[in-house]
Amino acid sequence: MDVGLILRPLIDSLFWLIPAALLIGLLKSPWAKGQIGELLVRLFAHWQLDKQTYRRLHNVTLNTPDGTTQIDHVFLSPYGIFVLETKNMSGWIFGSEKQAQWTQKLYKRTFKFQNPLRQNYKHLKALEATLGVSPEHLHSVITFVGGSTFKTEVPANVTQGIGFIRYIQSFQQQVFSESEVDAMLHTLHTGRRAPTLATHREHLQNLKRRSDPTAERQCPKCGSALLIRTMKSGAKAGQQFWGCSGFPKCRTMQNL
Repeated sequence: MDVGLILRPLIDSLFWLIPAALLIGLLKSPWAKGQIGELLVRLFAHWQLDKQTYRRLHNVTLNTPDGTTQIDHVFLSPYGIFVLETKNMSGWIFGSEKQAQWTQKLYKRTFKFQNPLRQNYKHLKALEATLGVSPEHLHSVITFVGGSTFKTEVPANVTQGIGFIRYIQSFQQQVFSESEVDAMLHTLHTGRRAPTLATHREHLQNLKRRSDPTAERQCPKCGSALLIRTMKSGAKAGQQFWGCSGFPKCRTMQNL
């Protein structure tokens, strides 16, 4: 009996099964799910939003006092600036506007994730500083793709699927001229970090550093070192925070 003839079909099967398994694993990774979600939003916007009215930028990385911030999508229009955060998630979603963390329930498993409204707030502040516009003309929009279901009441700017299109189009009062929109688009094109793999890696390093309580930090106002301090009185007594070493001259405080 030729053993090679017996093993060859098995080897041929493994030749295809191993790459397929690796591909399936990659598609289930958080990075791939994020990329797929952002691609879906790009396609929805391409089909539903007029390109001349809604000027768009994707994957925008801006410098901030504590490193960088990365914005999924920015839509510039005469009716305002719409800052879109994408979540590719399935299962049940629980959360409210004020909660620091939201909950995803997937079958019998439960996961916590940052309130996307809070996550997007930093994006809005970075754009406000970069463009020099009034915060009232910046609009936070969250969209969930991937078949999730909201099990608690969420604000109108938290949407599903193409719901973000309807929310954006609900703003019809003109607040910017065409020339102002063009100027802001130019400012973002020139002020953003290059959308490269190196930029993405640096941003991930910044996120890791910000989440490390032992990492050194600089005060965004005066440049002095930030130190971990403890509240000594009041309702938050015992709670730790980042405080400027230049206190009392500089009273900058950041959450730990």
